[in-house]
Amino acid sequence: MAIPVEEAIAALSTFSLEDEQPEVQGPAVMVSAERGAANSPIEYSDVSAYRLSLSEDTKALNQLNILVQEGKEMASILYTYRSCVKALPQLPDSMKHSQADLYLETYQVLDLEMSRLREIQQWQASAASKLAADMQRFSRPERRINGPTITHLWSMLKLLDVLVQLDHLKNSKASIPNDFSWYKRTFTQVSAQWQDTDALREELDDLQIFLSTRWAILLNLHVEMFRVNNVEDILQVLIVFAVESLELDFALLFPERHILLRVLPVLVVLATSSEKDSESLYKRVKINRLINIFKNDPVIPAFPDLHLSPAAILKELSMYFQKFSSQTRLLTLPVPHELPPREVQDYQRHYLIINHIVAIRAEHDDFTIRFASAMNQLLLLKSTDGADVEWSREVKGNMYDMVVEGFQLLSRWNARIWEQCAWKFSRPCKDALPSESEEGSAPHSDYEKVVRYNYNADERRALVELVSYIKSIGSMMQRCDTLVADALWETIHAEVQDFVQNTLATMLRTTFRKKKDLSRILSDMRTLSADWMANTSKPEAELQSSQHGYDESRGSFFHPRPVAPTAAQVHCLQFLIYEVVSGGNLRKPGGLFGNSGSEIPVNDLKQLETFFYKLSFFLHILDYTATVTTLTDIGFLWFREFYLESSHVIQFPIECSLPWMLVDHVLESKNAGLLESVLMPFDIYNDSAQHALVELKQRFLYDEIEAEVDHCFDIFVSKMSEIIFTYYKSRAASELLDPSFLFSLDNGEKYYIQPMRFTALFKMTKVKLLGRTIDLRSLIAQRMNKVFRENLEFLFDRFESQDLCAIVELEKLLDILKHAHELLSKDISIDSFNLMLNEMLENLSLVSFSSRLASQIWSEMQNDFLPNFILCNTTQRFIRSSKVPLAPVQKPSMPYAKPNFYCGTQDLNSAHQSFARLHSGFFGIPHMFSIVRLLGSRSLPWLIRALLDHISNKIAMLEPMITGLQEGLPKSIGLLHFDGGVTGCMRVIKDQLNWGSKSELKAEILRGIKEIGSVLYCMGLLDVVLREKDTTNFMQAAPWLGLLPGADGQILYSQDNGDSPVVSLFKSATAAIVSNPGCPSPMSFYTMSKQAEAADLLYKANLNTGSLLEYSLAFTSAALDKYCGKWSAAPKTGFIDITTSKDFYRIYSGLQIGYLEDCTHVESNNHEVLGDSVAWGGCTIIYLLGQQLHFELFDFSYQVLNVAEVEAVSIAQTHKNPHFLQGWEALLEAMKKARRLNNHVFSMLKARCPLEDKTACAIKQSGAPLHRIKFENTVSAFETLPQKSA
Repeated sequence: MAIPVEEAIAALSTFSLEDEQPEVQGPAVMVSAERGAANSPIEYSDVSAYRLSLSEDTKALNQLNILVQEGKEMASILYTYRSCVKALPQLPDSMKHSQADLYLETYQVLDLEMSRLREIQQWQASAASKLAADMQRFSRPERRINGPTITHLWSMLKLLDVLVQLDHLKNSKASIPNDFSWYKRTFTQVSAQWQDTDALREELDDLQIFLSTRWAILLNLHVEMFRVNNVEDILQVLIVFAVESLELDFALLFPERHILLRVLPVLVVLATSSEKDSESLYKRVKINRLINIFKNDPVIPAFPDLHLSPAAILKELSMYFQKFSSQTRLLTLPVPHELPPREVQDYQRHYLIINHIVAIRAEHDDFTIRFASAMNQLLLLKSTDGADVEWSREVKGNMYDMVVEGFQLLSRWNARIWEQCAWKFSRPCKDALPSESEEGSAPHSDYEKVVRYNYNADERRALVELVSYIKSIGSMMQRCDTLVADALWETIHAEVQDFVQNTLATMLRTTFRKKKDLSRILSDMRTLSADWMANTSKPEAELQSSQHGYDESRGSFFHPRPVAPTAAQVHCLQFLIYEVVSGGNLRKPGGLFGNSGSEIPVNDLKQLETFFYKLSFFLHILDYTATVTTLTDIGFLWFREFYLESSHVIQFPIECSLPWMLVDHVLESKNAGLLESVLMPFDIYNDSAQHALVELKQRFLYDEIEAEVDHCFDIFVSKMSEIIFTYYKSRAASELLDPSFLFSLDNGEKYYIQPMRFTALFKMTKVKLLGRTIDLRSLIAQRMNKVFRENLEFLFDRFESQDLCAIVELEKLLDILKHAHELLSKDISIDSFNLMLNEMLENLSLVSFSSRLASQIWSEMQNDFLPNFILCNTTQRFIRSSKVPLAPVQKPSMPYAKPNFYCGTQDLNSAHQSFARLHSGFFGIPHMFSIVRLLGSRSLPWLIRALLDHISNKIAMLEPMITGLQEGLPKSIGLLHFDGGVTGCMRVIKDQLNWGSKSELKAEILRGIKEIGSVLYCMGLLDVVLREKDTTNFMQAAPWLGLLPGADGQILYSQDNGDSPVVSLFKSATAAIVSNPGCPSPMSFYTMSKQAEAADLLYKANLNTGSLLEYSLAFTSAALDKYCGKWSAAPKTGFIDITTSKDFYRIYSGLQIGYLEDCTHVESNNHEVLGDSVAWGGCTIIYLLGQQLHFELFDFSYQVLNVAEVEAVSIAQTHKNPHFLQGWEALLEAMKKARRLNNHVFSMLKARCPLEDKTACAIKQSGAPLHRIKFENTVSAFETLPQKSA
């Protein structure tokens, strides 16, 4: 069943095509069909319907307009002409026999280009002849009208402007004569075999004369004009019109003003060169007025990279026009490069945008506000039914005024860019240029001097700002095209009808009542354009009489209708007003609307003048889109054809391209106010590409623009992404700085990051570039994903080139990067940080537990940390040994990266590095926290197992070494005697421990025990960290699980056999929601309740976690079980064997006293190599083997200390020499420190891993000896111990 049209339209009206993309680009070029046009599609053919004797004039007008269009195409050919000779191949000597073929091919290529030049030569001759004939037509006595209409004047000026530009291009393009000389040379070679070449040679000679003669087109035009000596009047009319329009600023669009400026000096030369009464011009136009105009605009834009100078034109043409050479006042005007310094400064203030940007900014802001207000009023009017007519007319009239003002602003701003460029081209940079002073550096091209080095940073900023204003205003006006169209048309209709039905009616009744000729003209004007159907102030019967001058005191009222006049009606109205004012006198003094000798009152003349110039505006207003496009077109900033030719290069690098210079300036300046305008300069590429295809019709230019845009946009995305990344990285680093650190600084503000807004750019999903739509947000997101991964890769590479102490710095840098990711993720969608981190850690597989970071940490521990770091038990830190390691660790070199891969800026890098240096000289609790947080619960168990396996491997490695030392012990070692004192005891110990030949073996065993102790101590630190982490997690989860601490430290449940609070909460919430009849999907809430129960079970199961240190001690004990028979042999008699025991405690006791004795020698301080880890390793093995009491009873150092104490008491009692122990003080002090450390280790081991005290039960009550005792660990330590097969 078909849907009714009304319903379909109503449904479509509910869809919104709006998106959140901000307007940070100019209006897009699109296909549009306008309701009216300045260039009428019927070419004024309807003029004959008005019977105003304008048929001949209209025919000539159409002819001139066709010539103008053809001339623009000719100018495009000349401007884009590039030398073909440069591309011609050069034959080597071995192919000289093919020279004739090469000439023929060259001739055929060049003949195609020369045919275009011949067309230009023929066209300019025809155009000059037709323009001269058209001018002479107005000087004939039998002319049909008194003078040219305003439209006709503009057509003459435009054609003359085209001829001037063609002549200027022909004079400037050096490649054209070069190609022609090659063409003539090849023609001579090729035509030798031809017949009847005289006509071709004559044509060739004419073309050569045309190309080699400067100003040949103007000279030919002069000859054509003065074949009949009667064009002085029309030339003077054109000059007067141009001068008045420039002085009174009557030109609405800037191209019209530039046409007048380009044509005026040529008109003055042509008018002065007349054979009769050449001075009459200066009677109508004072020479001072001309001088002021030429002085006010010393440079005039002609083509994008070509400019004209009125003074230069006058001086050069004076050589060809002898009569004009007598005008010394005009000829003494200085050309741009001859201006005195003071005048240069004045012109700088006039031409440079930077001197006007403040006023332009105020104009932009004011206009934007008022235009938006006018649009709101218009939208309100459209939504109001039966609105008041007067209010409606006021609102639409205000909208019309705003559009006119907007066009004037755009025209004035665009003209400023054109004129600044022309001034820059005329004044190349002469200051010291970068790298030019360096020896061997290539000289800078002329284009670099006029563009790249001719704009300082402030000028570039002002230009970017002005381009943004032009594009934003143009985009704003373009968007409301369809909304304002009816209002504009109704306002124009009302203006015309008010003038012809009210103003002219009043004039007919008063001023022109007795002037029949003028009354007839005014009546023609009313007949031409009055809309009597809209007039409602008169009854139907009186409409006919009102057309002939209805006499009534009040003005006519007419309904507004969106029916604007056609181009032909505007043309005819301007013609009739001109007829009324001038009276057919071409020599009328005072200008077009001057009052000299006029019989028309001043008030009426002013009304005619106002309406006359409004008519000129109407055509531009009606052609709304075309006018906006013209006024916002700044594509000329890219073109550089003239300088490509003069610099002899194919194309300039993008550093010399003004659009990219502007984009790059915004990026490099990092100006928050300009950043949102960074896409505006890319509209220059859009405009230039449109101009290349539509106006110049050259595909190769478009290809060059496209290639540059592709390259520049890639660079832009890369630089923009880097700026965004740097900003968010700096912001994250600034926010993570310690507040107390900032508070203590006097210059803490340097660590504050100024906010920047990237929101507009992040919303750009449809960037319009050369007809393509680019998703900038997606490109930035892709680049951000890549940069974050590169940053992670760099941080891990940097850590791999440092020692384990850098783990704290790595965690800090990763925290900064993660925080930057969080900040950026609020504005743009990028990959999750954990995903990228796992990718860089190579930890994506479900069965992968050894990440890149865990492997590196283990590698550092195995190769550098455990061998080269020593423990300081007092500070609970590991520090690098000051002794040179036996095997220096080979590490990769430190990678280099920009500051944004660290903390963003140099200042923030310095601040965070100062914190990192605090932890770079040791390894302790902060580093363990970092390891736990970085590895997480997935890779940390792997690292723990690797460390425990290292203990097992070290024990296995020590077994044969210890066996070697056991073999070196004497069969009997007794207790030390007190008789010999300390000296005797030390002598006895040296005799008993005859390990002198096994010093390397002892050192190796000590290093092995030290590594075991280091690992166990690290496990203790790790246990502290994990317990703190578990406590934090418990404190967070306990309220939700209903857990309470008991009196004895046990955990109590607040609900007896009931649900925990989290389960109760979700169950009650689910019941309440599901009971509501409007619940959309109850199953989802039941699922959430079940998930709460699962979470409750999961968290409760993880509460009772074991101790890592106890686990490590249990693992070590299990590893020692294999060697208990060798290191802890049961005595043969069942009693403790004091003299013959070779258990591990004997070995360690001997190693310890030797180690302590070496520590007292300054030359070989073993403590700086081994540290306190030896005590931890040795005492732990002794404790786990159940040899603690044996060690404390029979340790050599302990016995020496006992002897020293007895000896000290005896010395005190017998009053012997107090220096009796001199020489052993250092050793005895070292022994005391070692005993204190050993006691500390044993007390810790008893607290964390208590053994059953069965040493005293070595003999049963029955008297039977008890063989080796099983020292069982506590249950808590063995719960998770891995079971190994026997």
